Amino acid sequence: MSTLNYPEDLRYTTDHEWVQDKGEGVVRIGVTSYAADALGDIVYVSLPTVGESHTPGDSVGEIESTKSVSDIYAPVAGEVVAVNDTLDSTPELINNDSYGGGWMYEMRLEDPTALDGLMDSQAYQGQLD
Repeated sequence: MSTLNYPEDLRYTTDHEWVQDKGEGVVRIGVTSYAADALGDIVYVSLPTVGESHTPGDSVGEIESTKSVSDIYAPVAGEVVAVNDTLDSTPELINNDSYGGGWMYEMRLEDPTALDGLMDSQAYQGQLD
């Protein structure tokens, strides 16, 4: 299991997703160590399709664990530009390295200021209590 931590350089959603600014209007998205821990052993991930456009709150995929199936939601508006195909064969990367190899997909932001509406690490941790 991943250690619960919340890197300062990421933004967070109430749906337990993290968003990393990769520059040039592209963000990388995954689930937090809190979500990975709560889900238990992840056995399957359904990711969005490259080229799809989404608005915040859209269901873009699913994470299946030995405990449950959970939706993955788009935290920002934009177009999917990459998915982490490695998760097809090794979905447990989300448990083992949720902020690294366990990233899920990347989007090109429709609005570059969208990240301003997401929580920083401190605010995210505060809402977990």
